Amino acid sequence: MPHASPSPVVSVKPLTLPAPGRGTELRLRVAAPATGERLPVVLFAHGFGSSLEGYGPLADHWAARGFVVIQPTHLDSKALGLAADDPRRPRFWRHRVEDMKRVLDDLGALVAHVPGLAERVDTGRIAAAGHSFGGQTAGVLLGLRVTDPETGTAQDLSDARVSAGVLIATAGSGGADLTPFATTHLPWLRGQDFSALRRPALVVAGDADDLPLSVRGAEWTQDPYTLSPGPKSLLTVHGGEHSLGGIPGYGSAETTDENPARLALVQDVTTAYLHDVLGTDGTAWSRARAELAGGAHPLGRLESK
Repeated sequence: MPHASPSPVVSVKPLTLPAPGRGTELRLRVAAPATGERLPVVLFAHGFGSSLEGYGPLADHWAARGFVVIQPTHLDSKALGLAADDPRRPRFWRHRVEDMKRVLDDLGALVAHVPGLAERVDTGRIAAAGHSFGGQTAGVLLGLRVTDPETGTAQDLSDARVSAGVLIATAGSGGADLTPFATTHLPWLRGQDFSALRRPALVVAGDADDLPLSVRGAEWTQDPYTLSPGPKSLLTVHGGEHSLGGIPGYGSAETTDENPARLALVQDVTTAYLHDVLGTDGTAWSRARAELAGGAHPLGRLESK
């Protein structure tokens, strides 16, 4: 599924935003194509423990094909080295959402730090994307309700500035579907309500992504599609484990299913979806839907509702 020729990428890191009450400033990377006008924005949330340095295979790919990609470093990042007894840990999930909203609040100032970018950004077209824990973060901005483990309540923390999302290898329902480990150590997964996740999203799930967080196996990561209302699309990656061929980084040790073809599928389909849902070009997405419908393609299956 070829796209237009990729552009050279310009990126600036680390940029910082003040974050009162967070305990440390928010560090970010901004990447964008060197050419192009009215560029849409993708706000990307990394997986647990990663940072602005990760996910080059996705972030650089998107930036080279017409998107401004912004990557915050969340508090759970290993780069920050929070102690095991740090009191912020139970609220990691909530701090992540607040990080994303800070970026949205200061979007104009952030893109101004990239030479020649400020006048080329379309701040009216914004998507949120994330992998693993980051998928939950992006989902909350789209309407996913998470039961706060400290208060027992689930608030609407969605943000009207975000119109669509890409949720990659992320968590499904809580309760009895969780393993004892997840229930104890990841309390923000205990209660997730997908019924209000009404905005458009592409869910990407590997059919071999058998995480130690759920008793249901790989199908658990399809819940953001199956349990939410449309419009949604689901890309099921055949043989894909949690890293889906290598999205966390070039040569990342956590990639257990290294596969260039599988990675290319995720890159191409997510790029096509983002162009379509943000209104820049729908041709590649139409082609992807035609080629990946029905399950006959060796790499994956694409369905929509």
